[in-house]
Amino acid sequence: MKLHDLRHFYASGLIASACDAVTVQRALGHASATTTLNTYSHLWPTAEDRMRRAAEQLFADSCGLGADSGTSTSH
Repeated sequence: MKLHDLRHFYASGLIASACDAVTVQRALGHASATTTLNTYSHLWPTAEDRMRRAAEQLFADSCGLGADSGTSTSH
């Protein structure tokens, strides 16, 4: 493992935690958000990804499987 690998790990972790491009840009010290997006844009969820998660959550909530229902969804 190289130091540069840890940098990518850090960036991908920030993106997975829903940090925006400017936040990741600043954390990595990129001169512009364009540099960040050119390297990491494939890691941000698309509108379709967000729609699927919203639909899954809507279905789970309507069936009483949501996080607030007090039931566990793990098997």
